[in-house]
Amino acid sequence: MRPVMMFAHLMSGLLRPLVAAQMVVQLAAVPVCRTAGAANDQSEGSGLPLPRFASLKSDHVNVRGGPNKDQDVAWVYTRPALPVEITAEYENWRRIRDRDGSEGWVYHTLLSGKRTAYVASPKTRPDLVPLYESADRMSPLRAMLEPGVLGAVKRCNGQWCRLAGNGFDGWIEQGRLWGVYPNEKVE
Repeated sequence: MRPVMMFAHLMSGLLRPLVAAQMVVQLAAVPVCRTAGAANDQSEGSGLPLPRFASLKSDHVNVRGGPNKDQDVAWVYTRPALPVEITAEYENWRRIRDRDGSEGWVYHTLLSGKRTAYVASPKTRPDLVPLYESADRMSPLRAMLEPGVLGAVKRCNGQWCRLAGNGFDGWIEQGRLWGVYPNEKVE
C-alpha cells in the first residue's frame, strides 16, 4: 500500500466512530416540533383520560384562544365551581367546553377535580326536575329543581347521582345532569 493510501485508510478507521458519535449528539440536540395535533396528545399533559369533567377553582378564570399567556383572553368566568369538560391538553393548559358548547384554553391550576353538575333542561318541556331521598323514583321526593341549578356531585352509580347544593341534598337521575357522563360512576 502506498503511504498516502495507508494514511487515508488509517484516518478513515479513526474518524468513522467520531463522526458517528457526533451525529448522535447532533440528533439528540434537535428540538422536537409540535404540531396542532399535539394538543390532543395526552403524554404532553396530565395523562388522565380525555374527555373528562372538572370544575372551575377560582372566581376569576381567563379563557384564552390558545394554550399560552400570549393568546388574547376570549372571556372570563366569574363564578367558581362551574362544571366544564376538558377536551384536550397541551403541557399545563387545558381546552375546556362549557354547557353552552363554548370552548377555550385555561391554565391547569384554575381547574379542580371536584365534580359539580347543572340540572339540565328536559328535552321535552321546561319542567322542574325531581330530587329524591334515595336512588329510586318510588322514594320520597326531596325537592323539585329548576334547570340550571348547580350542585356538587357526591357520587354516581351509573344511573343516579347524589347531588347537594344550597338547601338541597338528594338523588337525581343521572341523565338529568350536565357534568357527568351517561353510565359514569363517581365515587
